[in-house]
Amino acid sequence: MENKQKINNLRTRVKIVWFRNDLRVHDNDVLAKAANDADYLLPVYCFDPRQYETTSLGFAKTGAHRARFLIETLANLRANLEAKGSGLVIRIGKPEEVIADLAKTTQAKVVYASQEIGTEEDAIVKQLEKRLWKNQVFLELLWTGNLIHPADLPFPLNSLSNVFTDFRKEIEQGLKVREAVTIPDALPLLPPGVEAGSLPQITDLGLTHTTPDTRAALHFKGGETAGLQRIEEYIWQRSLLQDYKETRNGLLGADYSTKFSPWLANGAISARMVYHEIKKYEHQVVKNKSTYHLVFELLWREYFRLVARKYGHRIFVKGGIKAKTDVDMASNRKRTFKRWKNGETGIPFIDANMRELNATGFMSNRGRQNVASYLAKDLKINWVHGAMYFESQLIDYDVSSNWCNWNYVAGVGNDPRKDRYFDIPSQASRYDAKGAYVKHWLPELANLPENKVHEPHQLKATEQQAYEMILGQDYPKPIPCKK
Repeated sequence: MENKQKINNLRTRVKIVWFRNDLRVHDNDVLAKAANDADYLLPVYCFDPRQYETTSLGFAKTGAHRARFLIETLANLRANLEAKGSGLVIRIGKPEEVIADLAKTTQAKVVYASQEIGTEEDAIVKQLEKRLWKNQVFLELLWTGNLIHPADLPFPLNSLSNVFTDFRKEIEQGLKVREAVTIPDALPLLPPGVEAGSLPQITDLGLTHTTPDTRAALHFKGGETAGLQRIEEYIWQRSLLQDYKETRNGLLGADYSTKFSPWLANGAISARMVYHEIKKYEHQVVKNKSTYHLVFELLWREYFRLVARKYGHRIFVKGGIKAKTDVDMASNRKRTFKRWKNGETGIPFIDANMRELNATGFMSNRGRQNVASYLAKDLKINWVHGAMYFESQLIDYDVSSNWCNWNYVAGVGNDPRKDRYFDIPSQASRYDAKGAYVKHWLPELANLPENKVHEPHQLKATEQQAYEMILGQDYPKPIPCKK
């Protein structure tokens, strides 16, 4: 009887950590709080089948590039947790069902998780809370993805300015970024009798395996360890941070930008850890416009997280946060959208960027702005479709950054300009003056001279023959744009 009572007492102190977009061991408030005073710790990640379904547009909600990066991240998370004496339980199923069932089976009384942004994410939490409540299990959510803790903001959320510059000026005056939390060297064991489960293969998720493309700017390997290594290399080993502002609009190679975003997106690294590394670099090496600009970019990320919280579902609809009712963008031009999606528009700068995305799951910030503007402003196709495709393909997909940036470029978001427009030929000649990027991803244009590579549709028939590039055969003619 006494032994049975001891077992029951232990079981009441099982704590569940539901990993979401906080897939790291360092600086993780959820893990730190759950590990405190727990006899057993049950870290779990759920592959939600709904995230791998085919969208109404015919492609997977989560594509193979994102899935591959996620699986690698979870394999690394499991290894890092095991190094601390714990582990990671993997399940395929709806989180609101899986977590509730695990809580019931282990008699856990509390579930800890990160507070995520997005209507789908909120809906899952509400359903989970209902199921947990039936068994008197408490769900505690903590902010793990933010640079600034919500409690440290100098204003209530509903007072957030719709102009980034106003937000930045207000927040920079007394910017408070909390120190990273420390995780114990040893974590509580997994509860006995709980199967760890295997990580799925890409094909288990209904996706097709992809081969890494050797033309990629960087081989992005998922996981906290790889993310921390990238920070160490970029900031400290090669001191690339000091020139970030000058190189950030590049298109080719690993070093024109930090490339931290994939690891930030799924929480393999934390925003505040990156911030403190920048501050440490400023103190020990140099403080200049480049170090400031990377903090500036972190503030943009933070701002869009707040915008997404403030406006909720409105960031996902055609009228955007401005609730526009006169958005002149079609939703039925399937053939034209497919050409944009496949990098077959006949505009080399657009096509090169889209083909990089399709081949690698990554695209530069400069590229994203241009392909988004081209879809919404030139082709006048519903920007929501473009945002959905980015969600599918980008390894650094983040709800707030993706959807709020698309709002911004489409003219239904936070852009204070009345009608921002990206002139694609001008952008191409400015950021890819010699056509090196275009030729890298469009080998069919390799023979074209620098002054003609961005506008092959201007070539005469004799020139096409001479350069062995026939329009409509080797490379498509441009899509007629809506005026």
